[in-house]
Amino acid sequence: MGFGDLKTPGGLKVLNDFLADKSYIEGWVPSQADVAVFDAIPSAPSTVQCHALRWYNHIKSFQNQKGSLPGVKKPLGQYGPSGVADNTATDSKDDDDDMDLFGSDDEEDAEAERLKEERIAAYAAKKSKKPTLIAKSSILLDVKPWDDETDMAKLEECVRSISMDGLLWGQSKLVPVGYGIKKLQIGCVVEDDKVGTDQLEEQITAFEDYVQSMDVAAFNKI
Repeated sequence: MGFGDLKTPGGLKVLNDFLADKSYIEGWVPSQADVAVFDAIPSAPSTVQCHALRWYNHIKSFQNQKGSLPGVKKPLGQYGPSGVADNTATDSKDDDDDMDLFGSDDEEDAEAERLKEERIAAYAAKKSKKPTLIAKSSILLDVKPWDDETDMAKLEECVRSISMDGLLWGQSKLVPVGYGIKKLQIGCVVEDDKVGTDQLEEQITAFEDYVQSMDVAAFNKI
């Protein structure tokens, strides 16, 4: 289990593939698992690793509050897909001492059990409530590249790699804007209380090698 050495292209590729259909390392919210993996990466992944870059930019926005994120920070090798060698661990006593800072296995098990009970209780409370109407909106976005040499297929792949609870991507097309340049026009449906246009703009424009700007072309309540 693990991502391997996240200081190498091989480790980042494993992380990128792992995040292709996930927003976070574990669960549905930022946690200490994301902090542990984020801290192991020396700098932002390249735009080639678009899933890893999307995740990296999102977790970076939590740096001022990372100490308060839920969960218990575990050794890096305990996160990620199975069957990947963890080359980041050493046998030195100093590393063993650092590991002790995160608490014993018993403490980790107790914390994991407590989180499990909280999630079960929250789920039960949610199920007990009467169904409420979920407000949704249909949004049409204009995503503009830098020039006519921008790889529009890669640009669209980066945009669609953005995954959030309450976000569903729809159809897209390329629309000429002049001088041989085309913009990506892509639709999506969002749950209003979970996803906003500011969030979409922040994550889309983070792919700065491809995206010059993003505008909202149409916004309709549904």
